[in-house]
Amino acid sequence: MGNVLQSSPDSHKKDLATMLKTLDAECRNCAPTSPLECINRCQAYKLKNELRKLNQTMENPNYLKELFNVLKNETRLHILKAIADGKYSVSQLQQELKKTGRTHSQETINEEYLQPLLAVGLANESCDEYYATHFGGRLTEVLGVFPEFAEVLPARSECHEETLLRSLLAGPKTFEEIETVISPKVASRILKRLREVGLIETPEDREYIFFFRSKRDPSLETLSETERKVYDSIPNEGISAGKLSRETQLSTRRIYKYLRGLKGKKLVFVRKTPKAYGLTCKGETLASVLEGMHEIVEETWNSSQKVFHAAENS
Repeated sequence: MGNVLQSSPDSHKKDLATMLKTLDAECRNCAPTSPLECINRCQAYKLKNELRKLNQTMENPNYLKELFNVLKNETRLHILKAIADGKYSVSQLQQELKKTGRTHSQETINEEYLQPLLAVGLANESCDEYYATHFGGRLTEVLGVFPEFAEVLPARSECHEETLLRSLLAGPKTFEEIETVISPKVASRILKRLREVGLIETPEDREYIFFFRSKRDPSLETLSETERKVYDSIPNEGISAGKLSRETQLSTRRIYKYLRGLKGKKLVFVRKTPKAYGLTCKGETLASVLEGMHEIVEETWNSSQKVFHAAENS
């Protein structure tokens, strides 16, 4: 028994490719007393078997969408977290859920919560007990960073929100740029939904016409004291009329009057700055979680391909 490869407590935290390489090396020196013992207790065998099954599951072109929709359910996430720490029967899960005020029949727990987890490769069943796969355990750890995952994202969706959040990790985008990421037909609705749950924001200054100083030497023109005050208050990065009004403590009407004069003297020019949408701190955390999940899915898919093709060639 002692010679058979066992699971380590931190196995979910290891890089999958490294873990497979290490297990393969150890497997060559393993001396099980029987083939059955190897199948039942060997971590390398179980992990490779899991990857073979995942390879078939992940070939579904809608897999990522189905995975996210399965996870966007608080009860499923609670169950996944529980079985990531150990094996549970349906009866034990029923009692576990009761602790959180969730009262479900065993049939409901099985059909509505466990079966979807099994369908996307997050959980397995053995002898009427359920446990998280290595893949499911890794995703559980990533999701632990953002406990509100199931609350802020819509269930049974096309996952446009997830796609947009990940794309905004690279920086704010204009509406036109967002329409290249998700369908223009749903862009406005998705932006509204993400704003409502505090995941994205637009600049506080809602005025997008900015005034800039030109390269013309102001000493070539005769400026009144107020014109000089307005001119000197325009920063290199430009400023909106509303903000300039607050900076100079002049009314907006007077600001526009002096800006027109400065523009006529070719000391100021106007540029429209498109409205951009960016992530809030909360949105950035969730987007990073989504990115981490994508990386795990990608890594698992690549490893499953290697295991699958290795089995074909053996």
